[in-house]
Order: sequence, then C-alpha cells, then structure tokens
Amino acid sequence: MSEHIVVSRADGVMEIRLNRPEKKNALTRAMYEAISVGFEQADADPAVRVVMLTGTGDAFTSGNDIKDFQQPAREGPNRPGGRFLPALSKLQKPLVAAVNGMAIGVGTTMLFHCDLIVAARSARFQMPFTSLGVVPEAGSSLLAPAALGHRRASAMLLLGESIDAATALDWGLINSVVDDAVLLETGRGLARRLAALPPQAVRLTKRLIRHGAPDVAGRIDEELVLFRERLASPEAQEAFAAFMEKRKPDFSRFS
Repeated sequence: MSEHIVVSRADGVMEIRLNRPEKKNALTRAMYEAISVGFEQADADPAVRVVMLTGTGDAFTSGNDIKDFQQPAREGPNRPGGRFLPALSKLQKPLVAAVNGMAIGVGTTMLFHCDLIVAARSARFQMPFTSLGVVPEAGSSLLAPAALGHRRASAMLLLGESIDAATALDWGLINSVVDDAVLLETGRGLARRLAALPPQAVRLTKRLIRHGAPDVAGRIDEELVLFRERLASPEAQEAFAAFMEKRKPDFSRFS
C-alpha cells in the first residue's frame, strides 16, 4: 500500500482517502496501485458493503502526477491507470465520492464511475486533456456525453472548461452540494445508508442500472492506446515542459 492512500473500514464502509495534500493529492503509480488493491479487496470482502473515496486537505485530486506523465509511455499494468481503470469500472460494490476542492483530470473522469457523489461548495471539476496534448481517459469520452449531454461534455473535454459545484449539480454530474465543513459527515452518512440496505439487492441493482450500457471497457482500452501515444508526442512534451517551467505552452508550430 502507498503511504499516500489511507484505507479504513467501519460500519460496512471501506473509506479510501487520497493523502498527499502537499501535492494536491496528485496521483502516482503507487497510489493508483493502492487504490486498485482497495477496490479488489472491497469486492472480495463480504464485510465491505460500500466504498467511499475522498481526499485529504483542500483538494480531491489534481490529477496524475506530471512527473509520471513525463516518463516514457509504459506498457502493461504498471502504466498509470493500467490496473486502476479496470478495477474502477468493474467494482461491484456501490462507490460513493465525497469531493473536496479541485477534481482535475482523472479526479473528474473517475466520478463517472461513482454511484453517488456529494461535493463541497469549494469543489471544481475540470478535464484539461487537450491542453496537455493528450486525450480523455477512464471511458470519459463515452460517459461524459451520456451524463452531461454532447455540448456540455464537449466544453469540458475539448476546451477543458472548469465548472464549480453548483454547475456540476445543475448538469447532473453530482448528487448534492454541501458546506465544506460537513462534507465528510455527509459522505459517510450516505455510505452508511447504503451499507444498511440488503447488500445483495444493492449490488444487483447497481448491476441492473449499468446493464446495457455502451462498451465502457472497450472505450477505456481504446482511449489508453491513444493516451499512451499522445504522452510521447511533441505536443504533450511541450505542454509538460511548460507546466514544469511555469510558462505558457506554445503550440503554434504544430499542425
């Protein structure tokens, strides 16, 4: 387990907390691996009825750690998201998210796989993939239009527009907005409500809700192929270099 992922269990709920506040909970390969293990253990443990995701500090997650992105594209399960995305999309237990502060990149795309989402008023949601020279992931190119509608999804995925919690609620991305001070209490209460229900009925209902959905697993694989290619592209390298050098990227030489 990564030291930056804290896993606790109580009242039938497994809480997975991103715990790298000094880096706005930016996700490393070790963190992806630890979350994946948590999801797999949750599905295998009858005592766990619900999983809840949240973050430490003033951010849910700022997305993938840029240093990971700057490394050469990795093959197999050790590449960023390689184990995490299948574990996320196939999780049988209900998944609740309590979103505190920024949810950038995968911080937003993972939410399309959650069953219930409560957000703090400070929460902001953004998927700035094109500005980084890459493409969407986590099945978001399929799930975002289905959840938000084509034009709203395009604004977020093509332009990388950031939306606040009130807009996310209006667009149907989240279930509710609460004051920051009561976010954890609200999220945990929601998870406990689910955990108190008949567990098999809850799991079967989740499966029925998702049954007949488009091929999310296939889209995740398709996105990962393109994402991996884009990581090595000159556009992406310019975007990452500009980020690290704290300057505006220059894409004028690309066609």
